[in-house]
Amino acid sequence: MTTRKQRTVGKIVEYSGVGIHTGHDVLIRFIPAEIGEGIYFKRIDLPGEPIIPAAVEYVFDTSRSTNLAINDVRIYTVEHVLAAVRAYEIDNLCIELSAHEPPAGNGSSDVFVDMIHQAGIVEQSATKTIVSLQNPVYHSEGDVHLVAIPSDEYRLSYTLHYPQTKALGSQYFSLALTAESFTKELAPCRTFALYEEISFLMDRGLIKGGSLDNAVVVKDEAVISKNGLFFPDEMVRHKVLDMVGDLSLIGIQCKAHIIAIRSGHPANFRFAQKLYSQLSLENR
Repeated sequence: MTTRKQRTVGKIVEYSGVGIHTGHDVLIRFIPAEIGEGIYFKRIDLPGEPIIPAAVEYVFDTSRSTNLAINDVRIYTVEHVLAAVRAYEIDNLCIELSAHEPPAGNGSSDVFVDMIHQAGIVEQSATKTIVSLQNPVYHSEGDVHLVAIPSDEYRLSYTLHYPQTKALGSQYFSLALTAESFTKELAPCRTFALYEEISFLMDRGLIKGGSLDNAVVVKDEAVISKNGLFFPDEMVRHKVLDMVGDLSLIGIQCKAHIIAIRSGHPANFRFAQKLYSQLSLENR
Protein backbone atom coordinates (compact mmCIF):
# COMPACT_ATOMS: atom_id res chain seq x y z
CA MET A 1 0.00 0.00 0.00
CA THR A 2 1.36 3.40 -1.02
CA THR A 3 0.01 6.93 -1.05
CA ARG A 4 0.21 10.03 -3.19
CA LYS A 5 -1.34 13.49 -3.03
CA GLN A 6 -4.94 13.83 -4.17
CA ARG A 7 -5.32 15.77 -7.43
CA THR A 8 -7.81 18.00 -9.19
CA VAL A 9 -7.69 20.29 -12.21
CA GLY A 10 -6.18 23.75 -11.98
CA LYS A 11 -8.98 25.76 -13.59
CA ILE A 12 -12.32 25.50 -15.38
CA VAL A 13 -12.15 24.33 -18.99
CA GLU A 14 -14.95 23.48 -21.42
CA TYR A 15 -15.69 21.92 -24.78
CA SER A 16 -18.82 21.70 -26.94
CA GLY A 17 -19.78 18.92 -29.31
CA VAL A 18 -22.34 16.25 -30.16
CA GLY A 19 -23.19 13.10 -28.20
CA ILE A 20 -22.50 10.02 -30.30
CA HIS A 21 -25.64 8.11 -29.29
CA THR A 22 -28.11 10.88 -28.44
CA GLY A 23 -27.03 13.30 -31.17
CA HIS A 24 -27.61 16.22 -28.79
CA ASP A 25 -25.39 19.30 -28.72
CA VAL A 26 -23.70 19.40 -25.33
CA LEU A 27 -21.30 21.55 -23.35
CA ILE A 28 -18.92 19.77 -20.98
CA ARG A 29 -16.92 21.55 -18.27
CA PHE A 30 -14.18 20.30 -15.99
CA ILE A 31 -14.35 22.17 -12.67
CA PRO A 32 -11.95 21.82 -9.74
CA ALA A 33 -13.41 19.91 -6.78
CA GLU A 34 -12.47 19.86 -3.12
CA ILE A 35 -10.57 17.13 -1.29
CA GLY A 36 -12.60 13.97 -0.91
CA GLU A 37 -15.40 14.98 -3.26
CA GLY A 38 -14.42 12.40 -5.85
CA ILE A 39 -15.41 12.38 -9.52
CA TYR A 40 -19.01 13.34 -10.22
CA PHE A 41 -21.24 14.53 -13.03
CA LYS A 42 -23.60 17.51 -12.72
CA ARG A 43 -26.56 17.97 -15.07
CA ILE A 44 -26.71 21.78 -15.31
CA ASP A 45 -29.62 21.59 -17.78
CA LEU A 46 -31.99 20.16 -15.16
CA PRO A 47 -33.73 21.87 -12.20
CA GLY A 48 -31.57 21.72 -9.11
CA GLU A 49 -28.54 20.67 -11.17
CA PRO A 50 -28.59 17.05 -9.91
CA ILE A 51 -25.35 15.17 -9.32
CA ILE A 52 -24.42 11.59 -10.14
CA PRO A 53 -21.15 10.25 -8.70
CA ALA A 54 -18.93 8.33 -11.11
CA ALA A 55 -19.30 5.12 -9.14
CA VAL A 56 -20.12 1.53 -10.02
CA GLU A 57 -23.29 1.49 -7.90
CA TYR A 58 -24.92 4.05 -10.20
CA VAL A 59 -24.49 2.06 -13.42
CA PHE A 60 -27.94 1.30 -14.85
CA ASP A 61 -27.22 0.14 -18.41
CA THR A 62 -24.24 -1.18 -20.35
CA SER A 63 -25.82 -2.38 -23.58
CA ARG A 64 -23.67 -0.27 -25.97
CA SER A 65 -21.96 2.14 -23.58
CA THR A 66 -21.64 2.66 -19.84
CA ASN A 67 -24.51 4.74 -18.47
CA LEU A 68 -25.22 6.14 -15.01
CA ALA A 69 -28.48 7.06 -13.28
CA ILE A 70 -30.03 8.22 -10.04
CA ASN A 71 -33.81 7.94 -10.17
CA ASP A 72 -34.81 9.52 -13.51
CA VAL A 73 -31.57 11.51 -13.95
CA ARG A 74 -29.34 9.80 -16.47
CA ILE A 75 -25.94 10.25 -18.09
CA TYR A 76 -24.87 8.15 -21.06
CA THR A 77 -21.50 7.07 -22.49
CA VAL A 78 -19.22 8.08 -19.62
CA GLU A 79 -16.35 5.71 -20.39
CA HIS A 80 -14.23 7.89 -22.71
CA VAL A 81 -14.13 10.90 -20.40
CA LEU A 82 -13.58 8.76 -17.30
CA ALA A 83 -10.70 6.91 -18.99
CA ALA A 84 -8.80 10.17 -19.41
CA VAL A 85 -9.58 11.27 -15.85
CA ARG A 86 -8.37 7.93 -14.46
CA ALA A 87 -5.21 7.88 -16.57
CA TYR A 88 -4.22 11.31 -15.24
CA GLU A 89 -4.92 10.24 -11.65
CA ILE A 90 -7.47 12.98 -11.02
CA ASP A 91 -9.32 12.23 -7.80
CA ASN A 92 -11.66 15.17 -7.33
CA LEU A 93 -13.51 16.65 -10.30
CA CYS A 94 -16.90 18.10 -11.15
CA ILE A 95 -17.90 17.24 -14.73
CA GLU A 96 -20.71 19.55 -15.78
CA LEU A 97 -22.94 18.58 -18.70
CA SER A 98 -25.63 20.61 -20.45
CA ALA A 99 -27.29 17.41 -21.75
CA HIS A 100 -27.26 13.72 -20.87
CA GLU A 101 -24.21 12.53 -22.82
CA PRO A 102 -20.65 13.90 -23.05
CA PRO A 103 -19.56 15.11 -26.49
CA ALA A 104 -17.99 12.42 -28.64
CA GLY A 105 -15.13 14.47 -30.05
CA ASN A 106 -13.61 12.18 -32.64
CA GLY A 107 -14.83 9.05 -30.84
CA SER A 108 -11.75 8.73 -28.66
CA SER A 109 -10.47 10.32 -25.43
CA ASP A 110 -8.32 12.92 -27.19
CA VAL A 111 -10.59 15.88 -26.47
CA PHE A 112 -10.70 15.06 -22.75
CA VAL A 113 -6.93 14.73 -22.57
CA ASP A 114 -6.70 18.14 -24.26
CA MET A 115 -9.06 19.57 -21.62
CA ILE A 116 -6.89 18.18 -18.83
CA HIS A 117 -3.78 19.69 -20.42
CA GLN A 118 -5.55 23.05 -20.74
CA ALA A 119 -6.68 23.00 -17.12
CA GLY A 120 -3.48 21.68 -15.62
CA ILE A 121 -3.39 19.46 -12.55
CA VAL A 122 -2.85 20.60 -8.97
CA GLU A 123 -1.98 18.48 -5.96
CA GLN A 124 -4.10 18.79 -2.84
CA SER A 125 -3.09 18.45 0.78
CA ALA A 126 -4.82 15.12 1.48
CA THR A 127 -3.51 11.75 0.32
CA LYS A 128 -4.87 9.04 -1.97
CA THR A 129 -4.17 5.42 -1.10
CA ILE A 130 -2.99 3.05 -3.84
CA VAL A 131 -3.68 -0.55 -2.90
CA SER A 132 -2.22 -3.77 -4.26
CA LEU A 133 -4.53 -6.64 -5.19
CA GLN A 134 -3.67 -9.65 -3.03
CA ASN A 135 -5.79 -12.40 -4.59
CA PRO A 136 -7.02 -13.08 -8.15
CA VAL A 137 -10.49 -12.00 -9.23
CA TYR A 138 -12.16 -13.52 -12.27
CA HIS A 139 -15.38 -13.31 -14.24
CA SER A 140 -16.60 -15.34 -17.23
CA GLU A 141 -19.67 -15.17 -19.47
CA GLY A 142 -19.51 -17.79 -22.20
CA ASP A 143 -16.47 -16.93 -24.33
CA VAL A 144 -15.91 -13.63 -22.49
CA HIS A 145 -13.35 -13.74 -19.69
CA LEU A 146 -11.73 -11.24 -17.32
CA VAL A 147 -9.22 -11.82 -14.57
CA ALA A 148 -7.23 -9.58 -12.26
CA ILE A 149 -4.01 -10.91 -10.78
CA PRO A 150 -1.57 -9.33 -8.32
CA SER A 151 1.05 -7.09 -9.94
CA ASP A 152 3.48 -4.33 -9.03
CA GLU A 153 1.84 -2.02 -11.61
CA TYR A 154 -1.58 -1.30 -13.09
CA ARG A 155 -1.55 -3.12 -16.42
CA LEU A 156 -4.39 -3.91 -18.80
CA SER A 157 -4.20 -6.62 -21.47
CA TYR A 158 -6.94 -7.34 -23.98
CA THR A 159 -7.56 -9.92 -26.70
CA LEU A 160 -10.08 -8.94 -29.37
CA HIS A 161 -11.46 -11.79 -31.49
CA TYR A 162 -13.78 -11.23 -34.47
CA PRO A 163 -13.11 -14.27 -36.69
CA GLN A 164 -16.10 -13.43 -38.89
CA THR A 165 -14.61 -10.03 -39.85
CA LYS A 166 -11.31 -10.28 -41.72
CA ALA A 167 -10.32 -6.66 -41.08
CA LEU A 168 -10.41 -7.36 -37.35
CA GLY A 169 -9.56 -11.00 -36.84
CA SER A 170 -7.64 -11.37 -33.57
CA GLN A 171 -5.75 -8.49 -31.98
CA TYR A 172 -3.89 -8.27 -28.67
CA PHE A 173 -2.65 -5.23 -26.78
CA SER A 174 -1.13 -4.74 -23.33
CA LEU A 175 -0.31 -1.50 -21.54
CA ALA A 176 0.98 -0.39 -18.16
CA LEU A 177 -1.27 2.60 -17.50
CA THR A 178 0.30 6.01 -16.96
CA ALA A 179 -0.75 9.44 -18.17
CA GLU A 180 2.01 9.29 -20.77
CA SER A 181 1.20 5.81 -22.06
CA PHE A 182 -2.52 6.59 -22.19
CA THR A 183 -1.98 9.82 -24.13
CA LYS A 184 0.34 8.22 -26.65
CA GLU A 185 -1.06 4.71 -27.04
CA LEU A 186 -4.78 4.80 -26.16
CA ALA A 187 -6.32 8.27 -26.15
CA PRO A 188 -6.39 8.71 -29.97
CA CYS A 189 -8.14 5.37 -30.57
CA ARG A 190 -11.68 5.78 -31.84
CA THR A 191 -14.80 3.77 -31.22
CA PHE A 192 -15.70 1.32 -33.97
CA ALA A 193 -18.72 -0.58 -35.23
CA LEU A 194 -19.33 -3.39 -37.63
CA TYR A 195 -21.16 -2.28 -40.77
CA GLU A 196 -23.75 -4.99 -40.13
CA GLU A 197 -24.55 -3.51 -36.70
CA ILE A 198 -25.34 0.00 -37.87
CA SER A 199 -28.98 -0.53 -38.87
CA PHE A 200 -29.56 -2.45 -35.61
CA LEU A 201 -28.14 0.42 -33.56
CA MET A 202 -30.18 3.00 -35.46
CA ASP A 203 -33.36 0.96 -34.95
CA ARG A 204 -32.70 1.10 -31.21
CA GLY A 205 -32.42 4.89 -31.29
CA LEU A 206 -28.66 4.90 -30.88
CA ILE A 207 -25.74 6.49 -32.81
CA LYS A 208 -27.87 9.54 -33.67
CA GLY A 209 -24.68 11.60 -33.55
CA GLY A 210 -22.48 8.92 -35.09
CA SER A 211 -20.54 9.57 -38.28
CA LEU A 212 -17.11 9.01 -39.76
CA ASP A 213 -16.12 12.11 -37.78
CA ASN A 214 -16.30 10.08 -34.57
CA ALA A 215 -16.22 6.38 -35.44
CA VAL A 216 -14.56 3.71 -37.54
CA VAL A 217 -16.76 1.33 -39.54
CA VAL A 218 -15.55 -2.17 -40.36
CA LYS A 219 -16.96 -4.46 -43.07
CA ASP A 220 -15.34 -7.72 -44.15
CA GLU A 221 -11.81 -6.75 -45.21
CA ALA A 222 -12.53 -3.01 -45.40
CA VAL A 223 -11.99 -0.31 -42.76
CA ILE A 224 -13.94 2.88 -43.40
CA SER A 225 -12.68 5.93 -41.54
CA LYS A 226 -11.42 9.46 -41.95
CA ASN A 227 -7.64 9.59 -42.37
CA GLY A 228 -7.29 5.81 -42.16
CA LEU A 229 -6.41 4.00 -38.95
CA PHE A 230 -4.29 5.80 -36.35
CA PHE A 231 -2.77 2.42 -35.35
CA PRO A 232 -2.92 -0.91 -37.19
CA ASP A 233 -4.56 -2.34 -34.05
CA GLU A 234 -6.65 0.73 -33.20
CA MET A 235 -9.73 -1.38 -32.42
CA VAL A 236 -8.19 -3.47 -29.65
CA ARG A 237 -6.59 -0.34 -28.21
CA HIS A 238 -10.03 1.28 -28.05
CA LYS A 239 -11.28 -1.74 -26.14
CA VAL A 240 -8.52 -1.15 -23.59
CA LEU A 241 -9.49 2.54 -23.44
CA ASP A 242 -13.09 1.54 -22.70
CA MET A 243 -11.90 -0.83 -19.99
CA VAL A 244 -9.87 1.92 -18.30
CA GLY A 245 -13.00 4.08 -18.12
CA ASP A 246 -15.34 1.29 -17.03
CA LEU A 247 -13.05 0.01 -14.27
CA SER A 248 -12.40 3.54 -12.99
CA LEU A 249 -15.92 3.40 -11.56
CA ILE A 250 -14.69 1.25 -8.66
CA GLY A 251 -13.14 4.43 -7.24
CA ILE A 252 -10.13 2.56 -5.89
CA GLN A 253 -6.69 2.99 -7.42
CA CYS A 254 -4.94 -0.34 -7.37
CA LYS A 255 -1.96 -2.24 -8.65
CA ALA A 256 -3.13 -5.29 -10.57
CA HIS A 257 -2.87 -6.89 -14.00
CA ILE A 258 -6.27 -6.95 -15.70
CA ILE A 259 -6.53 -9.53 -18.48
CA ALA A 260 -9.62 -9.53 -20.71
CA ILE A 261 -10.74 -11.68 -23.61
CA ARG A 262 -13.61 -10.42 -25.82
CA SER A 263 -14.99 -8.26 -23.03
CA GLY A 264 -17.35 -5.31 -23.52
CA HIS A 265 -19.20 -2.91 -21.27
CA PRO A 266 -21.62 -5.45 -19.70
CA ALA A 267 -18.87 -7.85 -18.61
CA ASN A 268 -16.56 -4.97 -17.63
CA PHE A 269 -19.29 -3.73 -15.27
CA ARG A 270 -19.92 -7.10 -13.63
CA PHE A 271 -16.19 -7.66 -13.27
CA ALA A 272 -15.82 -4.17 -11.75
CA GLN A 273 -18.37 -5.11 -9.09
CA LYS A 274 -16.34 -8.21 -8.17
CA LEU A 275 -13.05 -6.32 -8.21
CA TYR A 276 -14.50 -3.59 -6.00
CA SER A 277 -15.76 -6.18 -3.50
CA GLN A 278 -12.39 -7.96 -3.37
CA LEU A 279 -10.34 -4.78 -2.97
CA SER A 280 -12.71 -3.49 -0.28
CA LEU A 281 -12.46 -6.82 1.57
CA GLU A 282 -8.67 -6.89 1.40
CA ASN A 283 -8.27 -3.30 2.59
CA ARG A 284 -10.71 -3.04 5.48
